[in-house]
Amino acid sequence: MGILNVTPDSFSDGGRYLATAAAVDHGLRLVAEGADLVDVGGESTRPGASRTAAAAEQDRVLPVIRELVALGIRPTIDTMRASTAERAVEEGAVAVNDVSGGLADPKMHDVVAAAGVPYLLMHWRAHAREMHRWARYGDVVGDVRDELARRVDRALAAGIHPDRMAVDPGLGFAKDADQTWRLLAQLDRLHDLGLPVLVGASRKRFLADAAERPGLLDEAGRDALTAAVTARAAEGGAWCVRVHRPAESLAAALVAARSGAAMAQRAEASGGGERDRWSS
Repeated sequence: MGILNVTPDSFSDGGRYLATAAAVDHGLRLVAEGADLVDVGGESTRPGASRTAAAAEQDRVLPVIRELVALGIRPTIDTMRASTAERAVEEGAVAVNDVSGGLADPKMHDVVAAAGVPYLLMHWRAHAREMHRWARYGDVVGDVRDELARRVDRALAAGIHPDRMAVDPGLGFAKDADQTWRLLAQLDRLHDLGLPVLVGASRKRFLADAAERPGLLDEAGRDALTAAVTARAAEGGAWCVRVHRPAESLAAALVAARSGAAMAQRAEASGGGERDRWSS
């Protein structure tokens, strides 16, 4: 999933693609790099961001979605608002990516159910301006899984089909760097929910916190770190990754898949002993 921020204030690329023509060109570039989906968002969720008015959000994203669809691209809509989701689907968006999991707008689940499109549901506790205050957990992986399970139950009750849902642990959302790394290390526990897992780590602050070399703190460095996380996510069974630069992450996922297949073949040839050694 390629990220297309049609915003003036996103933390990484705010303002670059605010004009419709620039956004559409970037969407085409994301697909050329290997993106299967282009996630179009008109409201920044960077730490500390204020809410964008619904009209402004829709003015940004709807023309872009309309033109991408006309060009044969499969856009998704990144929004917490039911009204924006509804209008985006009418313009041809193929899925709704809701970072609030339905908590920001109680009408979201009903709108998605009526539209019959896939729903990407993220773990979320509060809006960007205050989410840092909510980064308190007992077992962060267990807490995130349990809270996601409750949101999934609400979505199911609204009529969203389980075959049309995926979950996202919400890396960096109401989570500090250590909590985020714990989630990444134990992605397999989220599979208990029985749904595909989407991972969004691209260029996020926790990557910079982990980088001890100054050369990894700029945009290119964060993309390299993102690709490394993609490889880890692929090994952890992620269904999809949401990234700014698809090419690097696609390469990382392919290497992870080839490496995993080679290890499995070697373990089978050795009678399972090597498999046990890697598992430990």
